Amino acid sequence: MARHGETAWSLSGQHTGLTDLPLTAQGEQNARWLEKRLRGLTFAKVFTSPLRRARRTCELAGFSSAAETDPNLVEWNYGEYEGLKSTEIHLKRPDWQLFRDGCPGGESPEQIGRRADNVVNKIRAIKGDVLIFSSGHFLRVLAVRWLGLEPAAGRFLVLSTASLSMVGYENNVSQPAIRLWNDISHLEDETTEKSKL
Repeated sequence: MARHGETAWSLSGQHTGLTDLPLTAQGEQNARWLEKRLRGLTFAKVFTSPLRRARRTCELAGFSSAAETDPNLVEWNYGEYEGLKSTEIHLKRPDWQLFRDGCPGGESPEQIGRRADNVVNKIRAIKGDVLIFSSGHFLRVLAVRWLGLEPAAGRFLVLSTASLSMVGYENNVSQPAIRLWNDISHLEDETTEKSKL
């Protein structure tokens, strides 16, 4: 699972659900570094969110020709909270928690959980490895639904932009597991290389 590269709103901390923002210049560079990390790997299927930030990350990572668009992979619909920072939301609703409460005029945790279940079922039917390009909150829900946990458990996971994560199994399909989470070593390696110059 690859989270899209940086956007202006991911940088500022604004909730970016269905607003179709482009990657920043740094987001595009991070997606190129993602390509280096994934180079040489093969996947039975590649899926991407239809949103521009995920599609562009997929393209710069070298998988656009193999990718199928899946509308289930769009980010959480934040409804009335679209474009707001959590601090702004907490001024109106001090006790608000996305993974517990969802968003007025947007999706509830149960609704995004059902979308994640659709993706989980699709992936489990495919023989071989699958690569997904999507957004942070959706991928957090996808991971916990993979494990059979409630969508609210997504609050315990965090994801950086242009990060890689991997779900799979421990010994067999009855033992789903998170095998890698929020790996950004490909970004750190590139930053280290640049600082040596």
